[in-house]
Order: sequence, then structure tokens, then C-alpha cells
Amino acid sequence: MIRLSATLAALLAVSPAFAQDNQCGGELSTWLDGMTAEARAAGVGDRGLAALANARDDKKVLGRDRSQQVFAQNFNEFAGRMISDYRLKQGVAMLKRHADVFTRAEQEFGVPAPVISAFWALETDFGAVQGDFHTLNALVTLAHDCRRPQLFRPQIVPLLKLIDNATLPADVEGAWAGELGQTQILPSDYLNKGRDGDGDGVVDLRGSAPDVIMTTANFLKSLGWKAGQAWMEEVRVPAEMDWSDSGRENQHPRSHWAAASVVAADGSPLPADDQPSSLVLPMGRKGPAFLIYPNFDVYLEWNQSFVYTLTAGHLAARFAGAKPYDPMNPDRALTINEMKQLQEKLVARGHDVGNIDGVLGTGTRTALQKVQKEMGLPADGWPTQQLLQVL
Repeated sequence: MIRLSATLAALLAVSPAFAQDNQCGGELSTWLDGMTAEARAAGVGDRGLAALANARDDKKVLGRDRSQQVFAQNFNEFAGRMISDYRLKQGVAMLKRHADVFTRAEQEFGVPAPVISAFWALETDFGAVQGDFHTLNALVTLAHDCRRPQLFRPQIVPLLKLIDNATLPADVEGAWAGELGQTQILPSDYLNKGRDGDGDGVVDLRGSAPDVIMTTANFLKSLGWKAGQAWMEEVRVPAEMDWSDSGRENQHPRSHWAAASVVAADGSPLPADDQPSSLVLPMGRKGPAFLIYPNFDVYLEWNQSFVYTLTAGHLAARFAGAKPYDPMNPDRALTINEMKQLQEKLVARGHDVGNIDGVLGTGTRTALQKVQKEMGLPADGWPTQQLLQVL
């Protein structure tokens, strides 16, 4: 599952000034001269500088950057496609084959094997599909382009250092947005979080499963993973409750949900304890329901798409022994064009939904709940034909 990592978005906070500093656009050769000076000052040697001198624009990368529609799918569509029998069988096989490495990873970093395996499965089918974009060209293209240079320019020097020390070849390939290896991490994370799991003295995230497992565990820990804590579980909700209480931002002790008649997936009572948790309804009150816990925030650090992260969390639960979730019977999802119409109407009412892109993101869900509550409709954050017609 080649995607733009949310870790890239996090770099906005640490490098906000690139566009203002005029470090994008113009003649590529002139831009490369400036990038070369920056790389040399950062200690990149001859091998890395030679690779940069040969870098080129890749128009296919820009095309991919402008046309990300995969997350316009609803949760049942996306999860149904991504949690395949093949991935489930391969995941079980990998858990057995590398059991000793997974044990070491959990002992050292606190991240369970099913969590690592789910990302491994979704990102590249356990290394089978790692991407065919020339990584340096992709990063140069996206950094030179003035749309979002601050996300990509900080990854060029780390990649050049990996090339310079012969960890990676100059023509290394990966995802269109610069992610590398079997769990698709950024060059800066490869350089700083990479771990040699097989003891050969090299961190090979493209070919060594032990290196992939140990590095991914280290990376997840760096994002805030807490050892021994849950990440999510499927639940059942009553026919009626305060639906505006749902949503990731509404966190309560698990006893709160137990008192609201939310039960476990098998119908048994929830523990009435103080475990912080949020009730999420990815397809509204008539669809599947999950409680998510603080470790789920790490999933959103990995990728900001709620559809992707719920899918990854449930796949991890499946690897840990959970049954398939019940898709229930939600109201029909809006088409992309209908979602854009709805977002336009929400914006016209003064709500911030982010980009008008047809994707049901956090901003759109939050705005929906507010409008639903104002109109006396069930405030579950799910866009329906009824709401679109009312608006």
C-alpha cells in the first residue's frame, strides 16, 4: 500500500520556511546547485553528491501526487479489499517464520508482532511490492515543486547519506513520495531508526526481514507506542445513544461506554474501568463500531487516513486472534462528487473541512456532527443522502 506517510506531514512543524526562502521552483539545474551546497555542508561525500548531480525530474511523480483517490473509499470498501485471505495467510506464516525476531522486537521496543505484521502486510505485501519509483528523483521532483517542498526537501540529505555510506544504491527504488523498504519508511527514519536485526552489520530494509521487523518496532516506539497496552477492539452499540459523544476527539473512561450500553463484539459487558477510550463509527451508527485506545494515536502518526489506520488496527487484531469485524448495514455511502457537494455546503455554513476532495476526513466528520446535531439528526458523523438533501 504505497502512500504518502503522515510522518511527512509532521515535518511541516520543523521546516516551515522553505517556500518563503525561495528554495523551490526555477531552473532545476540552479535548484540542484543549491541542494548540492546544502548536502556538502551536511557532510555528504562524493558518492552521494554524484548521485544528486544525476538526479532528474519525474513527471509521473507529480501526477501521482495530484491524484490520491484511494482514501475516498469508505471503510467497508477499503478494509474489505485490503484485509485479504492472502495477507492473512502470509501474515500467519511470517509470524511463525520470524517468531524469534518478533520476540526480540517486543522485548526491546514493546511493540507486538501482530502490529508490525499488519503494517508490513498493508504497505508492501511483506516486501513483494516496494514501489518502482527512483527514490532520489522522486524526492528531488517533489522538493523542487513548490506545492509542498517543506515535506520532501528534508529527506534528500538523509537519502544521500544512505547512498554515501553504501547502505543504499544511487538508483534505489521505492514509493512515489520517497518511502523505502518493506514497511515504507522515510530516508530520515531509515537513517536514524534503522536497526540491524540479522547481525550482518548492514541495515537492509529492502531484503532483510529481521532488519525490517526490528526497525519497524523501533520506529513505532519512537512514535509513542506504549508496551502492553491495547490499540483497538470491535464493539456493539445500542440502537439509541448520544451519537455526538462518538468520535476520536471524545475520549472517556471505558466505564462511560459500559454505562451507555456499549458491549464487546461477542455481546459480553465491557470492563467498567478507567481505560481511556473513544468510540468510533467509521460508517455511522448503523455500521461497524470500535473502541480505540491511546496506542491508536501511533497509527495516526504513521498515516493520517482514518480509513487506513482502522484497517491496519483491525488487521493487527486479526493477526492477534480476533474474528472478522461485522460490516453491519450502514446507509449508502455518498459518491466522491456527492461528498464534494456536501463539503461545499458545510464550508458555506462556516465549517472548516480542509480540502474539498470528496474524502471523509476528520474535519468533515467533525463538521458533519455539528450540523447533524443542529438539525436534530443522529450526530454520528456519517454523510447520508438525507443530510445532503436537507442541506
